[in-house]
Amino acid sequence: MDPTMITTFGLLFAGFLAIMLLLWAVPVRLWIEAVSSRVSLGLGSLIGMRLRKVNPPAVVRPLIASTKAGLPLDVSHLEAHYLAGGDVDRVVRALISADKATIDLPFQRAAAIDLAGRDVFEAVQVSVNPKVVQTPRVAAMAKDGIQLIAIARVTVRANINRLVGGAGEETILARVGEGIVSTIGSADTHKKVLENPDAISKTVLQKGLDSGTAFEILSIDIADVDVGKNIGAELQTDQAEADKRIAQARAEERRAMAMAAEQEMKARVEEMRAEVIAAEAKIPLAMADAFRSGNMGIMDYARYRNIESDTHMRRAIAEGDPDGPVATE
Repeated sequence: MDPTMITTFGLLFAGFLAIMLLLWAVPVRLWIEAVSSRVSLGLGSLIGMRLRKVNPPAVVRPLIASTKAGLPLDVSHLEAHYLAGGDVDRVVRALISADKATIDLPFQRAAAIDLAGRDVFEAVQVSVNPKVVQTPRVAAMAKDGIQLIAIARVTVRANINRLVGGAGEETILARVGEGIVSTIGSADTHKKVLENPDAISKTVLQKGLDSGTAFEILSIDIADVDVGKNIGAELQTDQAEADKRIAQARAEERRAMAMAAEQEMKARVEEMRAEVIAAEAKIPLAMADAFRSGNMGIMDYARYRNIESDTHMRRAIAEGDPDGPVATE
């Protein structure tokens, strides 16, 4: 191949790469959009965004939208928010909505809300158009022991000034549920609650449950109240059953102790009987020894037998046996 043609081809290729690099570094189309929208933005600013690793469309297009809405913003502030990890488009849309609704929302506050992880655009919408959140089924027991299950609908409006650091919807629902439990629990009977469920919402609303949250409670409406279990009767039944089991356990303990004492007594009697038998077994030996030593004669032995027969007779009479042995002289 001719060296001249190779050189020409290389120059053309290099020129093509240079043009592509220039078009990437200088988004001419985006610059034309900005200029046609009367946004004061030079090509140098766009090139600087590329060098600072900022996506130009993510900053310029929201800037065009704010300018068209009559809300001029500083491009450096938008770039800083983008570099901080924020959503520039969402912040600008929130600022436009707040401006149309005559809500005081500076850019710095909107950016702080966005960086805090909250949807600032949704917050502005909720501030303009309050939304309704519903509590789960809240079970509580009146003083008469009857359980009531209530569901409440809470109408809230976002408080722009408390979005940073304020508690969310979960806290609102938890506090409302706690208020419902407290109000029902202070009622004398469940019938009073069923007759006037509005009393729950009025009492709960007066407690200032939106303190420290990112919302303002506008109203609390009781959507439904159902009668649940008779908790008082169940508790009494359970207590009676527990008392019964305790009494049975104590009776069983006393019975076991009595049986143990009886067994011990029987063992003692058997032991004493064995001692008596052992003692009686030694009597003939003692008598034989007395005969051998001359300390006991035949007449003494006869008197001993007579006394023994008399003792057996008296014992038989005492035990109701008239046919017992009769004493002999």
